[in-house]
Amino acid sequence: MRAWAELLRVSALFTVPGDALAGAATLGTRPNRGTALAVGASLCLYEAGMALNDWADREEDAVDRPHRPIPSGRITPTAALTAAGALTAAGLALASRAGRPALAVATALSAAVWSYDLHFKHTPCGPAAMATARGLDLVLGAVATGTPPRRESLGRGTSGEPRRAAGARGPAFTALPSAALLAAHTYAVTTVSRREAQGGSTLAPLAALAATIGLGALASRPPRGGGLRAVPEASAPAPRSVLAGQRGLPPLSFPPRAAGGLPPTRRSRISAQPGRGGGGESIQRSAGPPALRAALTPGRLAAAALAAAYIRTAAKPLLHAALNPSPPLTQRAVGGGIRAMIPLQAALAARAGAGATALAVMGLVPLARKLARKVSPT
Repeated sequence: MRAWAELLRVSALFTVPGDALAGAATLGTRPNRGTALAVGASLCLYEAGMALNDWADREEDAVDRPHRPIPSGRITPTAALTAAGALTAAGLALASRAGRPALAVATALSAAVWSYDLHFKHTPCGPAAMATARGLDLVLGAVATGTPPRRESLGRGTSGEPRRAAGARGPAFTALPSAALLAAHTYAVTTVSRREAQGGSTLAPLAALAATIGLGALASRPPRGGGLRAVPEASAPAPRSVLAGQRGLPPLSFPPRAAGGLPPTRRSRISAQPGRGGGGESIQRSAGPPALRAALTPGRLAAAALAAAYIRTAAKPLLHAALNPSPPLTQRAVGGGIRAMIPLQAALAARAGAGATALAVMGLVPLARKLARKVSPT
């Protein structure tokens, strides 16, 4: 069992569920059955990639890392390749239960995994292929969870049907900003990992460190649209002119009136304007500065704290590897980058307004840390 645990790198397995959960959070909905299926599919495809990776690198590992399960003879190459195929089939089967769109994304994800391990890993396109796979994993969670909630504007159309907001988008497109951040982090970590067996690269850890700081800053900000869940608002009574138009009557126009039913005076018109005295001024004072209110919301504070945890997890080992690019420190930097995916996923969920999801993702950190002491994630 230990040989298979090393082959599949089970300590890194805890970095996978957060992809689907962060993808579901971008839709503004709670995780559902589709999310669970996406998590299962992601776990299977991730482990398939691990088994296939060691099978493809068995000759290289025989020289650089002879202690790995295949070079040491504890697992045969045939068994590793069979496990990769079986796990891929299981992942696609789970994704198919979530619908055809989810199966399409899972198929693209499995193609990215297999093409990386068999072809792109030792080419300049390797980091991009791995980043694509990780970004697709987050998109899989969004697509499997379902379409985003339909935002409805106030009032109804002339046919009585609710009007759909013009910015309504599909789940895959909605998840792209968060997927891009996760893919960028994966690209940086993969670039560092290309030298983990030999060491000697200072530029890659420094570039990854700069990318980590920038990605942390972006993850602490809400996505476009504010990252808020759609909350239906109470519709105001329709004006008499609108009601008249719906009944086929010519719209009626009435002169605006001030308090007491009297025609408005110049003073009452000025007082009714925001910031010009009267009720408008008192409301503006009690509300406070809009920028300050937006910065102090619980979701923004949680996203900022989780983004800081992400930077701290990844930056320290990267800095050590940049100062001393030896193989052990480079491998430690790669392991730190892998573990940093968990707080990054949590920050992406928190900035989308899914605080409970962010806490659930962060609950995986102690498990990953404990298991990493027994089985290396690299």
